[in-house]
Amino acid sequence: MTSTQNPESYLNRNVVDDAGNKIGSVGQVYLDDQTGQPDWITVNTGLFGMKESFVPLQGASFNGEDISVPFGKDVVKDAPHISDASHLDADEQDELFRYYQQYTGGGSRTVTETTETTGTTGTTERVTGRETVGHDTSGPTTDDAMTRSEEQLHVGTERVEAGRARLRKYVVTEQQTVTVPVTREEVRIEREPITEANRGEALAGGDITEEEHEVILHEERPVVTTEAVPVERVRLGTETVTEQQTVTGQVRKEQIELDGDTVNEDHTTVNEDRNLNR
Repeated sequence: MTSTQNPESYLNRNVVDDAGNKIGSVGQVYLDDQTGQPDWITVNTGLFGMKESFVPLQGASFNGEDISVPFGKDVVKDAPHISDASHLDADEQDELFRYYQQYTGGGSRTVTETTETTGTTGTTERVTGRETVGHDTSGPTTDDAMTRSEEQLHVGTERVEAGRARLRKYVVTEQQTVTVPVTREEVRIEREPITEANRGEALAGGDITEEEHEVILHEERPVVTTEAVPVERVRLGTETVTEQQTVTGQVRKEQIELDGDTVNEDHTTVNEDRNLNR
């Protein structure tokens, strides 16, 4: 399959074998760490599609709306299980390739190198997995290449309790001064002259007597009462504030060095110690 396909173009497609029989549907797409191109997909198989199996895209092709792979459903379902499917490391990929190679007649990956010598171009094909060049000095012969790995720093967030806030209502007493108008009665003496109109009332009593007149005086006094009335509603709320924090962590990585003798064009031997890290 062409390695320049957009990863999203694989999603939501059915995966079929060479005969067009459905194997399952694409679950996830995995990209090559070096090229950034789709390299593996997972296929949801089993009852209700609950089982997820890895399938290489090497040798796969688009067949209409489906993706055709050179493996049967039983082969895909029995592929090695990867416990942590968030990322495929080199060992996990090697295990999967060894499994699928037994159903593709070798199925090894090829690396093509182009060199130019005296104006002519030659092509050298290097096939991995068929012939071992050299041997592992730390153990039995395993592979013709050394895998260099390094750790990557993954930073996430977790929600933790940072504090608590509560509302508490209590009573305070304060003095208030209010001016209120009050009325009161005062005694006022009213005098009127004797006229023809009131002469009869004036002569109705004795000539010289002792009398008393009484009047009741009234006044208003302030009366203070209180009434509880609602004035506002208060509640607690939260708001999210985003800030940037710098996180520092230590990661380890492997380094590979070439330690040995190399031969120059003039066939002189040079002892060389080169760092092969990318």
